[in-house]
Amino acid sequence: MGLGGCLALIAVGAILTFATDWQVEGADLDLIGVILMAVGLIGTVTFASIARRRRLIVPPSSPLVDDRDTRPYE
Repeated sequence: MGLGGCLALIAVGAILTFATDWQVEGADLDLIGVILMAVGLIGTVTFASIARRRRLIVPPSSPLVDDRDTRPYE
């Protein structure tokens, strides 16, 4: 799940928790909204952690050398 999906889960959960007053028999929409927000938050933290790890720049162990012959054909 990408960052957009995580943010969508948080938004849908917040809407269910704070902006609706629907009553559904057999389901607590406030609790479902809180669960969706928690899952979205966990996904966002996980996504940010993975993205941060990908951005780490490791210095090369040896200098980069271009071995290609760039002279024009004779």
